[in-house]
Amino acid sequence: MHTDEAVHAMKFGALLENNDYHYDPFEYHGPTLNYFTLIPAWLISAKNITQINEVTLRIVPVFFGLVLILILLLMREGLSCPVILVSGLFTAVSPAMVFYSRYYIQEMLLVAFTFAVIVAVYRYFKNNNILWALVAGVSVGLMYATKETCIIAFFAMALAAILTYLVQKNRKQASLHLNKISFWHVFAGVSAALIVSILFYSSFFSYPHGVVDSVLTFKNYLGRGAGHQAAHIHPWFYYLKLLLFSKYPGRPLWSEAFIVLLALAGLFSAVSPHKNKYIDARLHYFISFYSIIMILIYSIIPYKTPWSMLGFYHGLILLAGIGTVYIFKVIRKKTYRAVFVIIFVAGFCHLLYQSIFLNYKYDADPSNPYVYAHTSKDIFYIKRRVEEMASVSKNGKSLVIGVICPGSDYWPLPWYLRSFPNVGWYDKVDFNAPVAPLYIASPAVEDSLLQMIYETPPPGERNLYVPLFDSYTELRPGIELRGYVVKYLWDEYWHKQGE
Repeated sequence: MHTDEAVHAMKFGALLENNDYHYDPFEYHGPTLNYFTLIPAWLISAKNITQINEVTLRIVPVFFGLVLILILLLMREGLSCPVILVSGLFTAVSPAMVFYSRYYIQEMLLVAFTFAVIVAVYRYFKNNNILWALVAGVSVGLMYATKETCIIAFFAMALAAILTYLVQKNRKQASLHLNKISFWHVFAGVSAALIVSILFYSSFFSYPHGVVDSVLTFKNYLGRGAGHQAAHIHPWFYYLKLLLFSKYPGRPLWSEAFIVLLALAGLFSAVSPHKNKYIDARLHYFISFYSIIMILIYSIIPYKTPWSMLGFYHGLILLAGIGTVYIFKVIRKKTYRAVFVIIFVAGFCHLLYQSIFLNYKYDADPSNPYVYAHTSKDIFYIKRRVEEMASVSKNGKSLVIGVICPGSDYWPLPWYLRSFPNVGWYDKVDFNAPVAPLYIASPAVEDSLLQMIYETPPPGERNLYVPLFDSYTELRPGIELRGYVVKYLWDEYWHKQGE
């Protein structure tokens, strides 16, 4: 589990066990992820956090990753079946899309809700049915209740819609469509958006101040986006580099350039004299403008995390579907078409190959371009060692454990040690705290910790401690953890192993 996943998981645990959720305007993002996770937890009759696992949590973004593909079926009138098929295939095998569909964070939910808004608004303009106005409103409300960066998507959609109107040759016809919009339909959609967002941010009316915080939070996130957190400051081309090329010595080459190149063909086809007549030109323009605007905004913002690119990357995937069909239609000779089909199949298979390896072999490897300060697989070794010592302790899992890391940099350990009720979490060594039989700590506090465990207890009550880990152990790449356990527990464990 990534640190962010573990934080969200523990926050969900409070909701599951105590029905306790208060929106935090400084961290954690919106409440939809937590509340939607209640569904799989209830389905397995989980009452507390020890009864759920990674599958319970990650099935939520997996579900919305699948929804993102299924929503495409509602765009048959605007994109044509071949474009929908290719776009769906790319969404299904894109390494980035698959990787973050298995991440317990808000991003996949936000992308799905954003696409639902685009589809619902398009369908409304096609038939002026109030149902689509309501769907659009609910989706807007869910976007707002998912992540604060929704305002970027709102701005991009609004500007893309204006630019789409301006580039249309027949603006008079477009104006007629706008004139058909019903005030009451707009009112119903806006009301639906407000109701949904208020329900979630107020924790279903149990914490009304959450609604106010959902507005005040933008001051904090504007400061963050301006680059006040050095660890997440990256150059403008950061996202494009992730998609186009990533290579570490001794590791495979990772690249989704195939999709990006086809997306460029999709962009070009918007102004090509050989346009695909089966694609709605207005929708084509909108997707093109929306994707470009999103890329520009996210490239300009100094604060960058790799999953943030999914919003504009989904737009590129749609354009790649359009570009694929466009190239196939433009090519007239059967021989050339056959060559293009071979190239397409090869590119698709390469994406599939990458997706399998990135998600199931290199899922925590630094060479994976989508791994971002990810937890080392040493976390399983740490957990196993703690469980082994608890197995020979008279207190069992009630064994007292101290975890000491400056800056609370011990995540995701709270998730992995969630079945141990007596864990103390510290930023520094507390000389007033009782000495525990087992410690996990940063090397930075080792001297102070050893001083406490050997000098604080009165004579006759002091225990000898031995290393808990046999070798160098990392929490994340470059972040070492050390373990210390009383020798009698260590000896008891190995004695039982030898029986």
